[in-house]
Amino acid sequence: MMRPETEAELANIISTAERPLCIKGGGTRGVVVDGETLETGALSGVSLYEPGALTLVAKSGTSVSEIDTLLASEGQRLAFEPTDNRGLLGLSGESTIGGVVAGNISGPRRVQAGACRDFMLGVRFVTGAGEIVKNGGRVMKNVTGYDLVKLMSGSFGTLGVLTEVSLKVLPKPETQAVVSVHNLSIEDAQQAMTVAATSPFDVTGAAHIPRGESERPVTMIRVEGFEASVAYRSRELTTLLGEFGTVTSETDPQIVDASWRAVRDVEAFHDKQGDVWRISCKPSDAPMLANKAGAEDLLFDWGGGLIWVLTKAGSDLRAKLGEFDGHATLIRAEAETFNNLGRFHPEPSGVAVIASALRRKFDPRGILNTGLMG
Repeated sequence: MMRPETEAELANIISTAERPLCIKGGGTRGVVVDGETLETGALSGVSLYEPGALTLVAKSGTSVSEIDTLLASEGQRLAFEPTDNRGLLGLSGESTIGGVVAGNISGPRRVQAGACRDFMLGVRFVTGAGEIVKNGGRVMKNVTGYDLVKLMSGSFGTLGVLTEVSLKVLPKPETQAVVSVHNLSIEDAQQAMTVAATSPFDVTGAAHIPRGESERPVTMIRVEGFEASVAYRSRELTTLLGEFGTVTSETDPQIVDASWRAVRDVEAFHDKQGDVWRISCKPSDAPMLANKAGAEDLLFDWGGGLIWVLTKAGSDLRAKLGEFDGHATLIRAEAETFNNLGRFHPEPSGVAVIASALRRKFDPRGILNTGLMG
Protein backbone atom coordinates (compact mmCIF):
# COMPACT_ATOMS: atom_id res chain seq x y z
CA MET A 1 0.00 0.00 0.00
CA MET A 2 1.25 3.48 -0.90
CA ARG A 3 0.51 6.38 1.46
CA PRO A 4 1.90 9.69 0.15
CA GLU A 5 2.37 12.51 2.65
CA THR A 6 2.43 15.39 0.18
CA GLU A 7 0.63 16.35 -3.01
CA ALA A 8 3.92 16.29 -4.90
CA GLU A 9 4.64 12.75 -3.69
CA LEU A 10 1.15 11.69 -4.77
CA ALA A 11 1.68 13.20 -8.22
CA ASN A 12 4.98 11.35 -8.59
CA ILE A 13 3.41 8.03 -7.58
CA ILE A 14 0.63 8.40 -10.13
CA SER A 15 2.84 9.64 -12.97
CA THR A 16 5.23 6.70 -12.56
CA ALA A 17 2.59 4.02 -11.86
CA GLU A 18 2.92 0.99 -14.12
CA ARG A 19 -0.33 -0.72 -13.12
CA PRO A 20 -3.86 0.29 -12.05
CA LEU A 21 -4.37 1.96 -8.69
CA CYS A 22 -7.14 1.40 -6.13
CA ILE A 23 -7.81 4.81 -4.57
CA LYS A 24 -8.64 4.63 -0.87
CA GLY A 25 -9.60 7.33 1.61
CA GLY A 26 -10.65 6.06 5.03
CA GLY A 27 -11.85 2.73 3.66
CA THR A 28 -15.33 3.21 5.14
CA ARG A 29 -17.42 2.98 1.93
CA GLY A 30 -16.49 -0.54 0.84
CA VAL A 31 -15.37 0.57 -2.63
CA VAL A 32 -12.61 -1.78 -3.78
CA VAL A 33 -11.20 -2.40 -7.27
CA ASP A 34 -8.28 -4.39 -8.62
CA GLY A 35 -4.99 -2.56 -8.39
CA GLU A 36 -2.31 -1.40 -5.99
CA THR A 37 -3.83 0.48 -3.05
CA LEU A 38 -3.13 4.21 -2.91
CA GLU A 39 -4.33 5.66 0.39
CA THR A 40 -4.78 9.41 0.93
CA GLY A 41 -5.07 9.39 4.74
CA ALA A 42 -1.69 11.05 5.29
CA LEU A 43 -2.85 14.13 3.33
CA SER A 44 -4.59 15.46 6.42
CA GLY A 45 -5.33 18.72 8.18
CA VAL A 46 -7.55 21.80 7.95
CA SER A 47 -5.76 24.42 5.86
CA LEU A 48 -8.19 27.27 6.49
CA TYR A 49 -11.32 27.84 8.54
CA GLU A 50 -13.11 31.19 8.49
CA PRO A 51 -16.32 30.87 10.55
CA GLY A 52 -17.43 34.38 9.62
CA ALA A 53 -17.16 33.56 5.92
CA LEU A 54 -18.70 30.09 6.40
CA THR A 55 -15.68 28.62 4.60
CA LEU A 56 -13.47 25.62 5.33
CA VAL A 57 -10.50 24.26 3.38
CA ALA A 58 -9.15 20.83 4.28
CA LYS A 59 -6.80 18.27 2.83
CA SER A 60 -8.59 15.26 1.42
CA GLY A 61 -7.46 12.78 4.10
CA THR A 62 -8.85 14.87 6.96
CA SER A 63 -11.38 12.85 8.94
CA VAL A 64 -15.00 13.93 8.92
CA SER A 65 -15.06 13.60 12.70
CA GLU A 66 -12.23 16.14 13.03
CA ILE A 67 -14.11 18.55 10.77
CA ASP A 68 -17.38 18.02 12.66
CA THR A 69 -15.65 18.78 15.96
CA LEU A 70 -14.05 21.93 14.61
CA LEU A 71 -17.29 23.21 13.10
CA ALA A 72 -19.27 22.40 16.26
CA SER A 73 -16.89 24.58 18.30
CA GLU A 74 -18.19 27.54 16.27
CA GLY A 75 -21.82 26.42 16.17
CA GLN A 76 -21.57 25.29 12.54
CA ARG A 77 -21.89 22.04 10.57
CA LEU A 78 -21.64 20.35 7.19
CA ALA A 79 -25.05 21.13 5.72
CA PHE A 80 -25.38 18.02 3.55
CA GLU A 81 -25.32 15.57 6.52
CA PRO A 82 -23.00 12.87 5.09
CA THR A 83 -23.95 9.30 5.86
CA ASP A 84 -21.79 6.98 7.95
CA ASN A 85 -21.77 3.54 6.27
CA ARG A 86 -19.47 1.76 8.71
CA GLY A 87 -22.26 0.02 10.61
CA LEU A 88 -24.05 -0.95 7.40
CA LEU A 89 -20.91 -2.40 5.83
CA GLY A 90 -19.31 -3.80 8.98
CA LEU A 91 -16.22 -1.63 8.54
CA SER A 92 -14.10 0.46 10.90
CA GLY A 93 -11.74 3.35 10.32
CA GLU A 94 -12.46 7.05 9.85
CA SER A 95 -14.41 8.55 6.98
CA THR A 96 -12.42 11.26 5.20
CA ILE A 97 -13.68 14.47 3.63
CA GLY A 98 -12.06 13.49 0.33
CA GLY A 99 -14.00 10.24 0.29
CA VAL A 100 -17.23 12.07 1.08
CA VAL A 101 -16.67 14.49 -1.80
CA ALA A 102 -15.52 11.76 -4.19
CA GLY A 103 -18.78 9.91 -3.52
CA ASN A 104 -20.97 13.02 -3.30
CA ILE A 105 -22.19 11.52 -0.02
CA SER A 106 -25.35 13.28 1.13
CA GLY A 107 -27.84 12.47 3.88
CA PRO A 108 -31.48 13.24 4.77
CA ARG A 109 -31.04 17.02 4.67
CA ARG A 110 -30.52 16.87 0.91
CA VAL A 111 -34.25 17.47 0.38
CA GLN A 112 -33.78 21.01 1.69
CA ALA A 113 -30.09 21.93 1.67
CA GLY A 114 -28.87 20.09 -1.41
CA ALA A 115 -26.10 17.56 -2.02
CA CYS A 116 -22.42 17.61 -1.12
CA ARG A 117 -21.53 18.99 -4.57
CA ASP A 118 -23.77 22.01 -3.94
CA PHE A 119 -21.48 23.13 -1.10
CA MET A 120 -18.20 22.64 -2.93
CA LEU A 121 -16.22 25.82 -3.59
CA GLY A 122 -12.94 24.46 -4.88
CA VAL A 123 -10.78 21.36 -5.32
CA ARG A 124 -7.18 20.37 -5.85
CA PHE A 125 -6.49 16.97 -7.36
CA VAL A 126 -3.98 14.90 -9.30
CA THR A 127 -5.03 13.50 -12.67
CA GLY A 128 -4.22 10.06 -13.99
CA ALA A 129 -1.31 11.64 -15.86
CA GLY A 130 0.18 12.93 -12.61
CA GLU A 131 -0.76 16.57 -13.23
CA ILE A 132 -1.78 18.76 -10.29
CA VAL A 133 -4.98 20.68 -11.02
CA LYS A 134 -6.73 23.42 -9.03
CA ASN A 135 -10.26 24.57 -9.79
CA GLY A 136 -12.65 26.93 -8.02
CA GLY A 137 -11.85 29.06 -5.00
CA ARG A 138 -13.20 30.07 -1.63
CA VAL A 139 -16.37 31.83 -2.74
CA MET A 140 -19.40 30.74 -4.78
CA LYS A 141 -19.05 31.84 -8.40
CA ASN A 142 -19.93 30.88 -11.94
CA VAL A 143 -17.35 29.08 -14.06
CA THR A 144 -16.64 28.53 -17.71
CA GLY A 145 -15.38 25.35 -19.34
CA TYR A 146 -15.23 22.23 -17.17
CA ASP A 147 -16.82 22.76 -13.76
CA LEU A 148 -14.27 20.48 -12.14
CA VAL A 149 -15.56 21.18 -8.64
CA LYS A 150 -18.89 19.57 -9.52
CA LEU A 151 -17.32 17.00 -11.81
CA MET A 152 -15.05 15.62 -9.10
CA SER A 153 -17.98 15.35 -6.67
CA GLY A 154 -19.30 11.86 -7.27
CA SER A 155 -16.53 10.68 -9.61
CA PHE A 156 -15.30 8.09 -7.06
CA GLY A 157 -11.65 8.67 -7.88
CA THR A 158 -11.99 7.76 -11.56
CA LEU A 159 -10.98 11.20 -12.88
CA GLY A 160 -8.39 12.23 -10.33
CA VAL A 161 -7.25 11.84 -6.74
CA LEU A 162 -8.41 14.68 -4.52
CA THR A 163 -5.78 16.39 -2.37
CA GLU A 164 -7.72 19.38 -1.01
CA VAL A 165 -11.34 20.54 -0.91
CA SER A 166 -12.92 23.90 -0.14
CA LEU A 167 -16.42 23.87 1.33
CA LYS A 168 -19.19 26.21 2.34
CA VAL A 169 -20.53 25.39 5.81
CA LEU A 170 -23.68 26.55 7.60
CA PRO A 171 -24.71 27.45 11.18
CA LYS A 172 -26.31 24.79 13.34
CA PRO A 173 -30.00 25.48 13.99
CA GLU A 174 -31.13 26.55 17.42
CA THR A 175 -33.57 23.65 17.73
CA GLN A 176 -35.27 20.89 15.75
CA ALA A 177 -38.37 18.75 15.89
CA VAL A 178 -39.74 15.65 14.21
CA VAL A 179 -43.42 15.26 13.34
CA SER A 180 -44.35 11.59 12.90
CA VAL A 181 -47.37 9.95 11.27
CA HIS A 182 -47.95 6.36 12.34
CA ASN A 183 -49.03 3.13 10.64
CA LEU A 184 -49.25 4.39 7.06
CA SER A 185 -49.05 2.23 3.96
CA ILE A 186 -46.21 2.97 1.55
CA GLU A 187 -48.64 4.75 -0.79
CA ASP A 188 -50.12 6.94 1.96
CA ALA A 189 -46.67 7.62 3.41
CA GLN A 190 -45.44 8.83 0.04
CA GLN A 191 -48.41 11.16 -0.24
CA ALA A 192 -47.86 12.47 3.29
CA MET A 193 -44.17 13.15 2.63
CA THR A 194 -45.06 14.97 -0.59
CA VAL A 195 -47.63 17.11 1.19
CA ALA A 196 -45.08 18.03 3.87
CA ALA A 197 -42.21 18.62 1.44
CA THR A 198 -44.29 20.91 -0.78
CA SER A 199 -45.71 22.86 2.16
CA PRO A 200 -44.32 26.30 3.12
CA PHE A 201 -42.89 24.93 6.38
CA ASP A 202 -39.26 24.40 5.26
CA VAL A 203 -38.94 20.67 5.88
CA THR A 204 -35.34 19.44 6.27
CA GLY A 205 -36.07 15.73 6.27
CA ALA A 206 -38.84 13.39 5.09
CA ALA A 207 -38.48 9.65 5.63
CA HIS A 208 -40.59 6.52 5.98
CA ILE A 209 -39.65 3.33 7.80
CA PRO A 210 -42.14 0.54 6.93
CA ARG A 211 -40.94 -1.57 9.86
CA GLY A 212 -39.46 0.22 12.86
CA GLU A 213 -38.40 -1.12 16.26
CA SER A 214 -42.06 -1.74 17.07
CA GLU A 215 -42.55 -3.37 13.64
CA ARG A 216 -45.06 -0.62 12.90
CA PRO A 217 -44.56 1.92 10.10
CA VAL A 218 -43.56 5.48 10.93
CA THR A 219 -43.33 8.47 8.59
CA MET A 220 -41.06 11.24 9.89
CA ILE A 221 -40.89 14.92 8.96
CA ARG A 222 -38.11 17.14 10.34
CA VAL A 223 -38.07 20.91 10.83
CA GLU A 224 -35.13 22.98 12.14
CA GLY A 225 -34.43 26.60 13.01
CA PHE A 226 -35.25 29.12 15.70
CA GLU A 227 -37.29 27.73 18.58
CA ALA A 228 -40.42 29.80 17.98
CA SER A 229 -40.37 29.03 14.25
CA VAL A 230 -39.91 25.30 14.83
CA ALA A 231 -42.78 25.25 17.33
CA TYR A 232 -45.07 27.03 14.86
CA ARG A 233 -44.14 24.85 11.90
CA SER A 234 -44.48 21.66 13.96
CA ARG A 235 -48.01 22.64 14.97
CA GLU A 236 -48.95 23.46 11.39
CA LEU A 237 -47.51 20.20 10.07
CA THR A 238 -49.32 18.25 12.77
CA THR A 239 -52.59 19.76 11.59
CA LEU A 240 -51.73 19.37 7.92
CA LEU A 241 -50.82 15.69 8.26
CA GLY A 242 -53.69 14.85 10.59
CA GLU A 243 -55.81 13.67 7.67
CA PHE A 244 -53.41 10.73 7.19
CA GLY A 245 -53.68 9.28 10.69
CA THR A 246 -52.22 9.54 14.17
CA VAL A 247 -49.61 12.29 14.43
CA THR A 248 -47.08 12.90 17.20
CA SER A 249 -44.37 15.53 17.67
CA GLU A 250 -40.98 15.22 19.36
CA THR A 251 -38.54 17.99 20.34
CA ASP A 252 -36.11 16.22 22.67
CA PRO A 253 -32.73 16.83 20.96
CA GLN A 254 -31.32 13.39 21.75
CA ILE A 255 -34.40 11.57 20.48
CA VAL A 256 -34.59 13.70 17.32
CA ASP A 257 -30.87 13.23 16.61
CA ALA A 258 -31.13 9.47 17.15
CA SER A 259 -34.15 9.20 14.87
CA TRP A 260 -32.44 10.91 11.96
CA ARG A 261 -29.12 9.21 12.54
CA ALA A 262 -31.00 5.91 12.16
CA VAL A 263 -32.34 7.11 8.81
CA ARG A 264 -29.04 8.62 7.67
CA ASP A 265 -27.00 5.50 8.44
CA VAL A 266 -29.70 2.92 7.56
CA GLU A 267 -29.40 1.42 11.02
CA ALA A 268 -32.36 -0.92 10.44
CA PHE A 269 -30.15 -3.03 8.13
CA HIS A 270 -26.99 -3.14 10.26
CA ASP A 271 -27.47 -6.59 11.79
CA LYS A 272 -29.39 -8.22 8.96
CA GLN A 273 -28.00 -10.58 6.35
CA GLY A 274 -28.35 -9.89 2.64
CA ASP A 275 -27.43 -7.39 -0.04
CA VAL A 276 -28.16 -3.67 0.33
CA TRP A 277 -29.27 -1.56 -2.62
CA ARG A 278 -29.76 2.19 -2.91
CA ILE A 279 -32.41 3.31 -5.39
CA SER A 280 -32.49 6.94 -6.53
CA CYS A 281 -35.79 7.77 -8.23
CA LYS A 282 -38.62 10.22 -8.67
CA PRO A 283 -40.50 10.35 -5.34
CA SER A 284 -43.78 9.69 -7.13
CA ASP A 285 -42.32 6.38 -8.40
CA ALA A 286 -41.26 5.16 -4.96
CA PRO A 287 -44.33 3.04 -4.10
CA MET A 288 -44.28 1.36 -7.50
CA LEU A 289 -40.58 0.55 -7.27
CA ALA A 290 -40.92 -0.68 -3.69
CA ASN A 291 -43.66 -3.08 -4.77
CA LYS A 292 -41.56 -4.32 -7.68
CA ALA A 293 -38.62 -4.91 -5.35
CA GLY A 294 -40.81 -7.27 -3.34
CA ALA A 295 -38.67 -6.86 -0.22
CA GLU A 296 -39.91 -6.62 3.35
CA ASP A 297 -36.99 -4.50 4.52
CA LEU A 298 -37.17 -1.00 3.05
CA LEU A 299 -36.36 2.53 4.12
CA PHE A 300 -37.44 5.70 2.31
CA ASP A 301 -35.45 8.94 2.53
CA TRP A 302 -35.43 12.23 0.60
CA GLY A 303 -39.22 12.28 0.59
CA GLY A 304 -39.25 9.03 -1.39
CA GLY A 305 -36.47 10.04 -3.78
CA LEU A 306 -34.15 7.52 -2.13
CA ILE A 307 -35.08 3.93 -1.25
CA TRP A 308 -32.81 1.57 0.67
CA VAL A 309 -33.62 -2.09 0.00
CA LEU A 310 -32.38 -5.25 1.72
CA THR A 311 -32.54 -8.28 -0.60
CA LYS A 312 -31.52 -11.90 -0.57
CA ALA A 313 -27.80 -12.28 -1.29
CA GLY A 314 -27.03 -12.38 -5.01
CA SER A 315 -30.40 -11.02 -6.14
CA ASP A 316 -30.47 -8.86 -9.26
CA LEU A 317 -32.69 -6.02 -8.08
CA ARG A 318 -32.19 -4.06 -11.30
CA ALA A 319 -33.80 -6.90 -13.26
CA LYS A 320 -36.81 -6.82 -10.93
CA LEU A 321 -37.22 -3.07 -11.25
CA GLY A 322 -36.84 -2.91 -15.02
CA GLU A 323 -36.54 0.45 -16.74
CA PHE A 324 -37.27 3.48 -14.56
CA ASP A 325 -36.28 7.11 -14.25
CA GLY A 326 -33.35 6.73 -11.86
CA HIS A 327 -30.70 4.22 -10.88
CA ALA A 328 -30.04 1.36 -8.46
CA THR A 329 -26.61 1.18 -6.81
CA LEU A 330 -25.34 -1.97 -5.11
CA ILE A 331 -23.92 -0.90 -1.74
CA ARG A 332 -23.32 -4.14 0.16
CA ALA A 333 -22.77 -7.61 -1.30
CA GLU A 334 -20.21 -10.38 -1.71
CA ALA A 335 -17.40 -9.82 -4.20
CA GLU A 336 -18.94 -12.29 -6.65
CA THR A 337 -22.19 -10.31 -6.74
CA PHE A 338 -20.32 -7.06 -7.36
CA ASN A 339 -18.42 -8.77 -10.18
CA ASN A 340 -21.62 -10.12 -11.74
CA LEU A 341 -23.88 -7.08 -11.36
CA GLY A 342 -21.55 -4.12 -10.97
CA ARG A 343 -21.76 -1.51 -8.25
CA PHE A 344 -23.28 1.22 -10.39
CA HIS A 345 -26.33 1.22 -12.65
CA PRO A 346 -25.42 0.97 -16.36
CA GLU A 347 -25.27 4.45 -17.87
CA PRO A 348 -27.55 5.52 -20.73
CA SER A 349 -25.62 5.38 -24.01
CA GLY A 350 -25.31 9.15 -24.39
CA VAL A 351 -24.06 9.60 -20.82
CA ALA A 352 -21.67 6.66 -21.24
CA VAL A 353 -20.06 8.31 -24.26
CA ILE A 354 -19.51 11.57 -22.36
CA ALA A 355 -18.23 9.77 -19.25
CA SER A 356 -15.80 7.72 -21.31
CA ALA A 357 -14.46 10.85 -23.00
CA LEU A 358 -13.96 12.53 -19.63
CA ARG A 359 -12.07 9.54 -18.28
CA ARG A 360 -9.79 9.55 -21.34
CA LYS A 361 -9.17 13.26 -20.81
CA PHE A 362 -8.32 13.09 -17.11
CA ASP A 363 -6.99 9.53 -16.87
CA PRO A 364 -5.50 8.78 -20.30
CA ARG A 365 -3.77 5.59 -19.15
CA GLY A 366 -6.89 4.24 -17.41
CA ILE A 367 -5.21 3.57 -14.05
CA LEU A 368 -7.53 5.28 -11.54
CA ASN A 369 -10.15 2.95 -10.03
CA THR A 370 -10.28 1.11 -13.33
CA GLY A 371 -13.66 -0.37 -14.23
CA LEU A 372 -15.49 1.09 -11.24
CA MET A 373 -17.81 3.33 -13.25
CA GLY A 374 -17.72 1.75 -16.68
